[in-house]
Amino acid sequence: MTDPKPWTIDDAGSNEQRHAPATLRNRDAIVEVLRDILPDHGTILEIASGTGEHAVYFGRTFPDLTFQPSDPDPACCESIAAWTKREAVPNILPPKQLDAQATTWDVQDVAAILCINMVHISPWESSIGLFEKAGKLLAPGAPFYLYGPYLREDVETAPGNLAFERSLKSRNLRWGLRDVADMDALAKRNGFVHESLIEMPANNISLVYRKTD
Repeated sequence: MTDPKPWTIDDAGSNEQRHAPATLRNRDAIVEVLRDILPDHGTILEIASGTGEHAVYFGRTFPDLTFQPSDPDPACCESIAAWTKREAVPNILPPKQLDAQATTWDVQDVAAILCINMVHISPWESSIGLFEKAGKLLAPGAPFYLYGPYLREDVETAPGNLAFERSLKSRNLRWGLRDVADMDALAKRNGFVHESLIEMPANNISLVYRKTD
């Protein structure tokens, strides 16, 4: 695992553009999961979009969907806008500055929510806010997708993830790898059912939740 904010200024782009090498390594594996869970049409909200590289890749891959990227960091929103302009992907909306802990989000009519590599680099209150808002926004049957490193009671944690956990705690004691059981409990409290857990490269997993009736 790498630094919690593993991006640099993209040499080939504008000063606003950030580049996260991890997106090149995980985007295809994530897309394979998304092919099975995303609807055919609608707006897909991405929380904590970071550099925006996932958003433009998903936009090109799923041209019939509209993607709404977001991030609480203004610099990330600038990077998202720069990537969208550079790649000229028409089905990506301008980024919104959204914080998982905010009382409300300025979005509506969302068909699915994606959140990649946020939960472990934010306090637990952010996960609570994420599920609370997702539970209010999504209609019955809509998917909620999470990706990243997690802990599981019945699975030995990889040494790399243990080292990453120590690195996270050294930066902020409120950060850290979350237990899947805790995520499932949070999901249940907000009207979601755990649909699937998919093993991903580099000791990450995909968690798919579905809004209940």
